[in-house]
Amino acid sequence: MNHILVVDDEADIRKLLEEILREEDYAVASTGTASEALVLLRDASYDVMLLDIWLPDRDGLEVLSDVRSLETENKPEVIIISGHGTIETAVRATKLGAFDFLEKPLSLERTLIVVKNAIEAKRLRSENMEFKRQLALQTPITGESVPAKALRQQIRLMAPTNGRVLIFGESGSGKELIARAIHAESQRRERVFVELNCAAIPEDYIESELFGYRNSTVPGGPAEKRGTFERADGGTLFLDEVGDMSLKTQAKVLRALDEQRFTPVGAAHAMSVDVRVIAATNKNLEEEIAKGNFREDLFYRLNVIPFYVPPLRDRKEDIPLLVRDFLRAFGREYGRSRLDIAEDAIELLKQYHWPGNVRELKNLIERVLILNPQAPRIERKHLPMLVHRGVSRRGEDFSTLHQAREAYERDYILKKIDECHGNISRAAESLGLERSHLYRKMRTLGISVRE
Repeated sequence: MNHILVVDDEADIRKLLEEILREEDYAVASTGTASEALVLLRDASYDVMLLDIWLPDRDGLEVLSDVRSLETENKPEVIIISGHGTIETAVRATKLGAFDFLEKPLSLERTLIVVKNAIEAKRLRSENMEFKRQLALQTPITGESVPAKALRQQIRLMAPTNGRVLIFGESGSGKELIARAIHAESQRRERVFVELNCAAIPEDYIESELFGYRNSTVPGGPAEKRGTFERADGGTLFLDEVGDMSLKTQAKVLRALDEQRFTPVGAAHAMSVDVRVIAATNKNLEEEIAKGNFREDLFYRLNVIPFYVPPLRDRKEDIPLLVRDFLRAFGREYGRSRLDIAEDAIELLKQYHWPGNVRELKNLIERVLILNPQAPRIERKHLPMLVHRGVSRRGEDFSTLHQAREAYERDYILKKIDECHGNISRAAESLGLERSHLYRKMRTLGISVRE
């Protein structure tokens, strides 16, 4: 359903436009003043605004200028209407960004045609902005490991179909990236990609987020809202952390998937959509089904094409490529060119177990660059204590007793510094060393020393 705002000081014209637009299944709001129109635009989104050029409190062209300068991407297309139209006024309105110009008395047939064209222009503009945003966010699935190559091959095979996809993987492993890659190579790539994190929405609000609502009674809130199913019509809907939905919400999602129809909260009639659903979870849904936390029938509806994203610890040979990708991206963001990383630092990163997966690696690289703004290259000493402590220190990992002793000393000193909250004097006292001796030992072991 498309939303129209009618702004005209003549009550008869407002009533007439409301009636004919509602007969065409548009949602319509109206007002007779510029000030109230701007309030309505602030509180809700509209696809088209029919704006009279003569208003009691302001000139319509001034209002048009204000609408075009709103700090939002979701501006309505504005159609100017006037009973005293001139070529000069029409030209000025067009230069200010009006979609079209209608003269009174209004031709109802022409009005409906112009409104329809404006809605299509708004849809194309919104989708174009969304495509650009998605293009900026897209990152290739980096890696030459067997799991990375297998994922790319599976995407190429499955993306062109319309089958629903269920992506399994630990938090931070890149499930959203896989969903975006599937959409980018699908038959729906020219349409919108809409994302909803089911774990981030409180239970009381998730139904309205999914299906939208009509005729809201919340004081000060917008009267209507389009849900993610409606916004994703013709495109792809990504339901992240779908295992966190309540059983009540699962039942409504199941019905929407089966029928490709749903009823917005508070609406009188159901609406049909054409949506491809991609879901993702970090839970074992079969275990959740056994516990009674997830519907078995919904699981089978979603799990048409299963994808498994392996944790970073199972594809550690991809770490050097990922790190250098992140260095290039953050180098551009922070204005630092030719950033590099030492091989011994890479080796340390490859030994770490990465419980937070690729997201943890990306955040770590950014943190290291922020904390070492002058360093042209990331050294082993720049890596945080967490990585040093988290690395497994089995005897067979070292070729000599000297290497094993150094590794143990490094971990032990880092542990003491951490226990002393970074206070070197207290750490030295705890270790039974002079402060200067501890500094020399830290430099020898490659531990970052911040005076």
